[in-house]
Amino acid sequence: MRAILPTILTTCAFAALLALNPAMAAESHKAEALTHAEAAVASGKAGDAKGVGEHAAAAKVHVDAAEKEKANPHLEAADKSLESAIEHSKMGHADIAGKSAEEAVTHLKAAP
Repeated sequence: MRAILPTILTTCAFAALLALNPAMAAESHKAEALTHAEAAVASGKAGDAKGVGEHAAAAKVHVDAAEKEKANPHLEAADKSLESAIEHSKMGHADIAGKSAEEAVTHLKAAP
């Protein structure tokens, strides 16, 4: 229990900071979205359509959250690219889904 308490306190403190600073929250979501989008690209290159879809869906959750915190045209474009990646992954098109995920990565990197 004692080992868990510092972790819980640190998590709560971080959550409080995010709540007080929406720009910081948006940046955190953008970073998480980028991590998942890059994983989706890697899955596409490996021919894993299911993996692309799973990572693209996880990235989309974070893009949507970042958009709510701080709207940006690049986040909107990344969201559309991730939707395309998800749809193509459902069809088993790993290569096309991966390319859509690459577009999302490009937009996420360009978003301020």
